[in-house]
Amino acid sequence: MAIWSRVVSGLVIFQLVTGNPVPDTNHDNIAAIERRDSPAPGYASPPYYPTPFGGWASDWSEAYTKAQQVVSQMTLAEKVNLTTGTGFFMGPCVGQTGSALRFGIPNLCLQDSPLGIRNSDHNTAFPAGITVGATFNKELMYQRGVAIGEEARGKGINIQLGPAVGPLGRKPRGGRNWEGFGADPSLQAIGGAQTIKGMQSTGTIATIKHFIGNEQEIHRMSNVAQIGYSSNIDDRTLHEIYLWPFAEGVRAGVGSLMAAYNDVNSSACSQNSKLLNGILKDELGFQGFVMTDWLGHYTGVASALSGLDMSMPGDGAVPLLGDSYWGSEFSRSILNGSVPVSRLNDMVTRIVATWYKMGQDKDYPLPNFSTNTQDQKGPIYPGALFSPSGIVNQYVDVQGDHKVTARAVAREAITLLKNENNVLPLATNASLKVFGTDAGANPDGLNSCSDMGCDKGVLSMGWGSGTARLPYLNTPQEGIANVTQNAKFYLTDSFPSGVTAQAEDIAVVFINADSGENYITVEGNPGDRTAAGLAAWHNGDDLVKAAAEEFSQVVVVVHTVGPILMEEWIDLDSVKAVLVAHLPGQEAGQSLADVLFGDHSPSGHMPYTIPRSESDYPDSVRILNQPFGQIQDTYTEGIYVDYRHFLNAAITPRFPFGHGLSYTTFNFTNPTVSVGTALNSAYPPSAPVRGSTPVYNNTIPAASEVSWSSFKYTRIWRYLYPYLDNPASIASSDKYPYPDGYSTTQKAVPRAGGGEGGNPALFDVAFSVKVDVKNTGSRSGKAVAQLYVQLPSSLGVDTPALQLRQFEKTKILAPGESQTLTLEVTRKDVSVWDVVTQDWKAPVNGEGVKLVIGNSVADTPVVCVIGRSCSVQ
Repeated sequence: MAIWSRVVSGLVIFQLVTGNPVPDTNHDNIAAIERRDSPAPGYASPPYYPTPFGGWASDWSEAYTKAQQVVSQMTLAEKVNLTTGTGFFMGPCVGQTGSALRFGIPNLCLQDSPLGIRNSDHNTAFPAGITVGATFNKELMYQRGVAIGEEARGKGINIQLGPAVGPLGRKPRGGRNWEGFGADPSLQAIGGAQTIKGMQSTGTIATIKHFIGNEQEIHRMSNVAQIGYSSNIDDRTLHEIYLWPFAEGVRAGVGSLMAAYNDVNSSACSQNSKLLNGILKDELGFQGFVMTDWLGHYTGVASALSGLDMSMPGDGAVPLLGDSYWGSEFSRSILNGSVPVSRLNDMVTRIVATWYKMGQDKDYPLPNFSTNTQDQKGPIYPGALFSPSGIVNQYVDVQGDHKVTARAVAREAITLLKNENNVLPLATNASLKVFGTDAGANPDGLNSCSDMGCDKGVLSMGWGSGTARLPYLNTPQEGIANVTQNAKFYLTDSFPSGVTAQAEDIAVVFINADSGENYITVEGNPGDRTAAGLAAWHNGDDLVKAAAEEFSQVVVVVHTVGPILMEEWIDLDSVKAVLVAHLPGQEAGQSLADVLFGDHSPSGHMPYTIPRSESDYPDSVRILNQPFGQIQDTYTEGIYVDYRHFLNAAITPRFPFGHGLSYTTFNFTNPTVSVGTALNSAYPPSAPVRGSTPVYNNTIPAASEVSWSSFKYTRIWRYLYPYLDNPASIASSDKYPYPDGYSTTQKAVPRAGGGEGGNPALFDVAFSVKVDVKNTGSRSGKAVAQLYVQLPSSLGVDTPALQLRQFEKTKILAPGESQTLTLEVTRKDVSVWDVVTQDWKAPVNGEGVKLVIGNSVADTPVVCVIGRSCSVQ
């Protein structure tokens, strides 16, 4: 979301932030922010019409049947109501649709965020997505999803706006990378799918976002002040990298999807017919509904024809003027024939079917909170200025025992990068000196910065709409003090002049790096880390170096949104241990103490690469700045993102993707590989025939259905309605300028389609690897087995040296204990996208495929060659 407001002295003051970055001052890469506004030849988004009808998937057939029975009886006003938000600040939630009360369908409540309930009370502030990814624990991913879904349901939220799997993390300075699960499509896909399954098990509709290519914050959005950038992505890169997690989300049955603000190949995501109609709804078989991001709706008819189903929050280009691209204008477009009735029927059916699919027709709560105020009483429609008032916050406590899950996620994500001389774990009687404001609380008070828009105290999450209010914050200072009385705290980012070290002292230094969404600028960083670069904030590097000069043993704890450069201090003799605690949420302190003092062995692994220099990345992943004209952000690095790039360029990073140490040791033995569904052909067999879709009377309805004379309630100023003053005067528009390539004839199923997520044969298990994992050390702990694939040159295209495709985590293994893990690889996992055939191509019988398993992308002792044998190196 890019436009926000606050109410001061009864006046609504809008803050439109374009986010022009300050000059880059990072000494490591002075050219990390640049202009790029020349056209990108060869990148265009072809037309794809019409929108495929939903309802043919067997898992959705019952919900679509119920929806068809209801939608067939709806008036035009009721249909338009469900597709259009009621307007900015026109209800209790960050967004809400109109209702169809005759059929028991209320205003549907949409609310942020991916890590918990935003702008609410008595909720849990869970660890962020990047933290969840670092656990490499599917069970915890699912459990966190369940907990978020339970809290959303408890607050009366129909549609929770998460998980985020875009941005992928292509740009290391990108402001919202931390909302996703990591810089790898499979890690994002598994994290997203597990979260969706967990959330929707509670009846809450999950929203996968942002579709697609929203990889930097500044200049992402088209509005009255700027044109959003165009992410120019070739077909293979789109499918193998950025689309991959969305495909798995669709396969998991996600109910809704949010379009990104930006363009892809010079067509806005919210009206890109190739992306929405062709790829999402046809090739991937998405059965749910597509919404805009907030104020990311740019046209009326064109967006409807291109596959958009819901406008959020409903307003036109400028909020709170009482106008909309849809609403009453949508009613006009139906009456004059510009938008076929069949398209509207499909839009509404998708929304209502999803509502039925999640069981929200059965005792689902209404909203009991207000995103607009923390007061118990207030205006019901604050955007109207003159609004009826009432109780808007009931202060329903939805936390349950979710702090247990939050603490478990935060703890299992903690990643041990270095541990010389086994300085960790700390003894409870060790003499500790703790430095850094990141160890303490925000001195201005809990939640004193709106949407976490500051970097004060321990960094529990980034900033922006992807946040939640903290019900409490257990700080590292508190967590350490709960375990030992031998710690002295210096909560300053400048090394105190009077501190001297004794031989037995251990310094624990806390540093961080922050980022967030573009509508807030923090310390010169407009979302993306433009001013800070990849350096630690608040002179963190100097704090570590100063401690290292005074103390012979230094432990560094890092809370960060993404990659952070460590070269100034990582090799200093005194720096013995480094822990990355990511973004831990409300349980920052005790989760860290659990690991620092050895109650739990660290088991997190890096969800991205840590470089030695920012110049190690390709030039194409820089933050782009061009205030006027449209930025052309061309993905010239293609499929070589994060560790794929480092391997391809033969660059040794400081810490590789997947790296993570433990207080114990593990080995992998007895690997075996078995064949599942044989890869008898390069391309998957044809998908089964799709089922039928709902059938409607698609004649233009009576104009009286959207006449103001049929409205029976008190009209709210600025509220967005579907009604028109004189709809009977609207004539058919036979000369509407339809887009090039427009058609109303349904296309044949794409050869790569046929099921949710794509052709069902793509997800047949091709190979299954079993491996024994044994704890060979002296302490208990968990291990992660990461499976990477290496594809043969016989496929005829360049492929990365290794690609993560699967992972599994052990239970807690006692010293000497073993566990057998099974890692399954699908046909799609060993395929490349054939841009000519437009299908996934695999090596016949898996010839030449290698499956390697290990502790990180740089440590893979198990090698299985398909058709031969497995070995441990």
